[in-house]
Amino acid sequence: MLLTGGAGFIGQHVQRELDARGHDVRVLDLVHGPDVRDRAVVDIAVAGVDAVCHLAAKVGLGVDVQDLPDYASTNDFGTAVLLAAMARAGVTRLVLASSMVVYGEGLGRCVRHGAVTPAPRPLSSLAAGQFEPPCPQCGCPLATELVAEDAPLDPRNAYAASKLAQEHLAASWARATGGSVAALRYHNVYGPGLPRDTPYAGVAALFLSALRRGSAPIVFEDGGQRRDFVHVRDVAAATVAALERHDSGVRAYNVGSGTPRTVGTLASALSATVGGPTPIVSGDYRLGDVRHITADSARLRAELDWAPRVDFEDGIAELARLP
Repeated sequence: MLLTGGAGFIGQHVQRELDARGHDVRVLDLVHGPDVRDRAVVDIAVAGVDAVCHLAAKVGLGVDVQDLPDYASTNDFGTAVLLAAMARAGVTRLVLASSMVVYGEGLGRCVRHGAVTPAPRPLSSLAAGQFEPPCPQCGCPLATELVAEDAPLDPRNAYAASKLAQEHLAASWARATGGSVAALRYHNVYGPGLPRDTPYAGVAALFLSALRRGSAPIVFEDGGQRRDFVHVRDVAAATVAALERHDSGVRAYNVGSGTPRTVGTLASALSATVGGPTPIVSGDYRLGDVRHITADSARLRAELDWAPRVDFEDGIAELARLP
């Protein structure tokens, strides 16, 4: 099988899992030279494989409109080139690394209107320190809800839009070829190999980098943003389970630990484990960030016989021990 993005953070763990299960793996990654936008290279890469696990992507929010062409070129055009090559080669199984960011703010529950999709948070509210998105119909506070795969999709930044476009392209390919697609909507992945000190690093990496410098982690907003932090080895196991078990139709799967935690909790846990300074809650914000996004991973557990195995506390302790 072909693994794209195999030299990346998640890709390295997926390759280890594939190797451990006896798969014959071919890797295509930008770090090795050409990438998935090069038709000739991709044609060679897909020749003779029985499945593709597509992880190669540009990550990060894409907070500037000038980022749009790069996300569209790397993620969407690259995926289109890969899918076309798969069709020419007769490869009919795809596992696609998607993301929970396709849901936007996910779902909230209003006491008056039930389950609703929170509206985007206006800049004026963020500047005033009003971080919780209200009900779009009445303005009442919302309780947070776990998001299932059939929830409305609402990408709110360049990266999110490109990941949803990848899903749509893959579904179109599947309809045309009879192929199968498992789109894995990863949550906030952390663990060994987490990239640090880059514009695209996840929040756990940014916090840990600050602590390594002896600085306090800077927590945006009020630290109450809810996320699902899932260990990279669990993500790799889910990815390989999808490769081995899903072989018909188009299906999305949320990949999370099942236990929502706040960003402030993550920062405090890392600080305590490292023995570093107490996190600073800055009140700063980024337009395009979502307040809460935590999804239900019951479908993945039921259909692919997967369950997370790394406890949050153990995963944080392992991360903190790394050099």
